[in-house]
Amino acid sequence: MYLNLIQIAESFGVSEQVVLEWVRKEGMPHVHDRDRILFEQSQVMTWAARNGLAANAGFLAQPAASPSPAPDLAALLRRGRIWRDVSPADLGGVLGQIVGSLPNLTPAVRDMLAQRITHPEGLAIAPTGGGFALPHPAKGVFLGEACALVALIELNAPWPGTETPDGVPLTRLLFFISPTPRLHVNMLGLLARSIASGALTRALDSGADDADLIRALVDGSGQAPASPQGGAR
Repeated sequence: MYLNLIQIAESFGVSEQVVLEWVRKEGMPHVHDRDRILFEQSQVMTWAARNGLAANAGFLAQPAASPSPAPDLAALLRRGRIWRDVSPADLGGVLGQIVGSLPNLTPAVRDMLAQRITHPEGLAIAPTGGGFALPHPAKGVFLGEACALVALIELNAPWPGTETPDGVPLTRLLFFISPTPRLHVNMLGLLARSIASGALTRALDSGADDADLIRALVDGSGQAPASPQGGAR
């Protein structure tokens, strides 16, 4: 199925000029048909996934599919790691380290992702109460299972300028990147459920080690524990 320039721009929620820049500078796949540029749907979707871009909807919408299995929170937290005693002033650098460690990304995509995350408007904060928030990329970034992660970040001072639903200062973050658009809401729900259960709060308050924090995250989310495959980093 071939799409025209207007359809591609509408799907990504950008201007036609931005799409033309992607064609010229980023190698977006296309063909020329007389005086028109056309885009093959599956090629564009593959290119977008490889470059960490997500279509808003419409012409590039994925066909309906059976539900995907829930993401393995324990494995994702081992990948993103647990970061303690982080200064709010250093948070941008920590997030840059987290996304910079993702495997199988080209330097250009890694730099683009780091710039998005550290931009003042690059994060959706999603405070949940109890001093927690679920920050994640404000723009769709879905790079597949190998690049999905959860990172637990303990701040040593409240994150300034962020309103919370219960007035409790924000000091605990579960930053996450979802593997696919369909699993984004799933992950958001699992992490919010784990926070609401209180298991993670109790583990953090008691000074639990990494293994116990991972267990608390999984148990609080209601996921069945996975078979042990080595300790936490």
